[in-house]
Amino acid sequence: MVKNAFISVISEEENTGSVEFQVLSFTNKIRRLTSHLELHKKDYLSQRGLRKVLGKRQRLLSYLAKKNRVRYKELIGQLSIRETKTR
Repeated sequence: MVKNAFISVISEEENTGSVEFQVLSFTNKIRRLTSHLELHKKDYLSQRGLRKVLGKRQRLLSYLAKKNRVRYKELIGQLSIRETKTR
């Protein structure tokens, strides 16, 4: 639902390599893996995959936060994810 609405906005630009599109696809993958792991608690390979995807999304979000704070704020607002912690 959220994916389709947001993809239509991004696909108008025809830029599937953009940071926003990549974060969107990682977020959808994270939500699918999370729902899978609620049913299969001992699927350790999926847990590892989830941690890897979370790390990739984290790095992309920190890159976007450094480069363009306004786009970053809009993206986390649209995807309803928490803001990254700064060290």
